[in-house]
Amino acid sequence: MTVQQNLLGFDLYEAARVWGLEFERKVEPKSRHVVIDGFRLHYLDWGSRGKQPMLLLHGGGQTAHTWDFFSLCLRNEYHVYALDQRGHGDSEWSPTSDYSAEAHQRDIEGLTEHLKLDTFILIGLSMGGSNAYAYAAKHWDKLAGLVIVDVGPEVIIQGRRNIRDFTVSTSQLDSMEKFVDRAAAFNPRRPREMLRRSLSHNLRQLPNGNWTWKTDRRRQTEAGTEVDLRDSPELIEKRWGYIKSIRCPTLIVRGAESDIFTQEVADRMAKIIPGGRTVNVSKAGHTVMGDNPPEFEARVREFLKTLP
Repeated sequence: MTVQQNLLGFDLYEAARVWGLEFERKVEPKSRHVVIDGFRLHYLDWGSRGKQPMLLLHGGGQTAHTWDFFSLCLRNEYHVYALDQRGHGDSEWSPTSDYSAEAHQRDIEGLTEHLKLDTFILIGLSMGGSNAYAYAAKHWDKLAGLVIVDVGPEVIIQGRRNIRDFTVSTSQLDSMEKFVDRAAAFNPRRPREMLRRSLSHNLRQLPNGNWTWKTDRRRQTEAGTEVDLRDSPELIEKRWGYIKSIRCPTLIVRGAESDIFTQEVADRMAKIIPGGRTVNVSKAGHTVMGDNPPEFEARVREFLKTLP
């Protein structure tokens, strides 16, 4: 039994049953580490060696376990890997707080080379989606398909501010259950059981007994201060340049209730990418695959079936 199960008494398969998902046998991913250019990264290997590879990239402030339900559903047909991106989960924190797009690209390129991934499926949410489409712009010939989840070159600033305010206000609490309470208020779409399990992988206990996020937040804005959350015109233009360079089959997934990603931007992306397409997942906000796992899986499966 894992530490998280000991703490919370709720494992992955019990959580899956909340969504009506049943599995014939219990499978746990292998926890692995790799050093890329002297930097240690952690990833989950869900097995099924010999199947087509699939690499999953989580959003900012999340972990590789964000994808656990989806990985369980797809592992029989694909060899699924889920990465803890730098500064997140059980991967190393950057000593210089370098979390630039270029640094993430070096990590992804190093990992794909280490795993010898070719003709693979790349799926990313939010920050992971941005990293995915930046990788695809340069390496689309290595991809069988790309799935970009609820992110684009332009985002809704208020949604970004809501996430910032939530993470700052929960920087340190004296119990895990208080994190669950705050998360349930922030995102009422998810059952508490799922929030509790997800948070169990994303929190660490401090020497004073309090709990805090695993994510490196040394440069996090202090509560009560305001920062400019808007992207520069140059950065937005650079991101649209990435989209214009993609030449692999691409699905853009949007949460129907997203406060980050507009339908207008999603449609524009699909129009630019040859053969690009968009879908909306109902009853889902920004964290689409966590808010409505069955429909997210179904929409992605429909896309995967179209790939050569």
